[in-house]
Amino acid sequence: MNLTEAQRQRVTAWIAEGAKLGEIQNRLGVEFGLRLTYMDTRLLVDDLKLVPKDPERPKVPEPPAPAKQPPPAAKSAPPEAEAVADELLPPPTGGGKISVTVDQITRPGSLVSGKVTFSDGQLADWYLDQMGRLGVAPRQQGYKPSAVDVQDFQLALQQEMAKLGY
Repeated sequence: MNLTEAQRQRVTAWIAEGAKLGEIQNRLGVEFGLRLTYMDTRLLVDDLKLVPKDPERPKVPEPPAPAKQPPPAAKSAPPEAEAVADELLPPPTGGGKISVTVDQITRPGSLVSGKVTFSDGQLADWYLDQMGRLGVAPRQQGYKPSAVDVQDFQLALQQEMAKLGY
């Protein structure tokens, strides 16, 4: 497509104003009598070495930052009291109830696989596929672990994978 220098300057001005390809296509038809397809318009803009501006995305306000807690006061308790307090805390979730192992030979079609024993003693095979999806195949057909067991399993699996360097 051959445009005159004046027409090229007009198209350049439209791009500078932020016109989209569809708008340029319409203006070429109205102002210059040129009926172009969208693809022809795109190629014309490309030939003129022009780049349409991307529309500005609306700015999404960031959620407010959580309120910072004041720094803890100077500890006045003796070290023995801290040790006793640590013993009274419950163990972290995911420890003890669920048993997770990683297979030495990975299940076909998986990145990593293994076995899990849930808190009620039910066994299942687990795997992580190439898409990053976690799958669990219980040995007993129809078995579904509780929500707490699933959460504990995910935490235990994460800890086990970290030990192995994944």
